[in-house]
Amino acid sequence: MTGTVEERDPELAARRRAEELYAKDRTCELLGIALKDAGPGRATVWMRVAESMVNGHGMGHGGFLFLLADAAFAFACNTHGPVTVAQGAQVTFLRPAEVGDELIAEAVERARFGRSGVYDVTVRRSDGVVIAEFRGQSHTLGGRPVRPAAEAGEG
Repeated sequence: MTGTVEERDPELAARRRAEELYAKDRTCELLGIALKDAGPGRATVWMRVAESMVNGHGMGHGGFLFLLADAAFAFACNTHGPVTVAQGAQVTFLRPAEVGDELIAEAVERARFGRSGVYDVTVRRSDGVVIAEFRGQSHTLGGRPVRPAAEAGEG
């Protein structure tokens, strides 16, 4: 077979890039955030709300919900190869999360142009109820794409 992994199987290449980034993400490791799925311009992550993640009202702290959505956003916008970072983001909290809730954040690319991109992330409880909506704007840095170690010798 000829061609790079990206040319032969863009889904696999995108997944590898997300997994490579995830393997280096100490915050996700510390909080128990798991990368569940990834493909070109999309990613899904999971987290259980721990007792240490609640605010003074006993609800899941908004900062942790934002962080979960931001992680999904980061993995999604880095599936294309070049190093991509957040340029801005906002979140709307719709319902509270509680201790023990299993949360799923699904990020989807809405637009990508030049070095900019727009991604939407929906955060749901495991019962499907939406608890937050997040929109992130990405910026791709200059230079060559980062390639996972598994791809380095292929091509």
